[in-house]
Amino acid sequence: MPRTRQESTPLAIEVGRLEDLPVPVVAYGRDLAVGAVLPFHRHRRAQFVYASSGVMTVTTPDAAYVVPPQRAVWMPGGVMHQIDARSDVAMRSLYIEAIEASDFPTDVCVLQVAPLLRELVVAAVASGPVYELHSPQSRIMDVILDQIRVQPVVSLALPMPTDPRLRRIVQSLITDPADQRDLDEWASEVGASKRTLTRLFPAQTGMTFRTWRQQRRLLRALELLASGKNVTTVGLELGYENTSAFIAMFRRCLGQTPTQYLGNSGD
Repeated sequence: MPRTRQESTPLAIEVGRLEDLPVPVVAYGRDLAVGAVLPFHRHRRAQFVYASSGVMTVTTPDAAYVVPPQRAVWMPGGVMHQIDARSDVAMRSLYIEAIEASDFPTDVCVLQVAPLLRELVVAAVASGPVYELHSPQSRIMDVILDQIRVQPVVSLALPMPTDPRLRRIVQSLITDPADQRDLDEWASEVGASKRTLTRLFPAQTGMTFRTWRQQRRLLRALELLASGKNVTTVGLELGYENTSAFIAMFRRCLGQTPTQYLGNSGD
């Protein structure tokens, strides 16, 4: 991913104060300018990481997740992660005590965000992180938890392999998603047979090489579209021969064209 500048706010102090509040769910809003970074950190509580506008990338030691406004990252407590703002971002987070999240996913994942859940999260953040138990805001938090439980998991993760030969390949594709080299060419580049690379990719990432590269292009497309680039420019920048091929890939992966997808992003 591109290098970006870091936020100077003392994140550990800020988050620690929020997590110590005597309520089971804390809603908190933070606006990030394009290029801002919340460097690697972890929370005691689980976190629902959401942006009501803009696109951010959430990175863990194992994978990267691109988060447009229709999606959120579920982050169990204790997981190291970094957040990069790929555009101006209105980040709206929920910090949830473990006892309230006992039936939530145990691994990091991307969740769909239905319009109702979006409006509830925005309203909770607007009301502030402090509230009385059994108050109207407390009841909103109960509904939010119920809504999170029923949101589908979606595939917007980019798993990272540990094998050094695969790491060379994926780091090159992260830098240049338009790279068209196939596994025969990569085999010569990294000193492994095509057969070995073909076996290692699904073993370490759960994806074939072609699927991993397509996923990288899709996630980069979301970042570029959020930055204001038009569909034709994005498709060409990612190595597609024409706009139609890029739109077909996007629709196949996300069920919508890029224009439809961005049009549903909300405010």
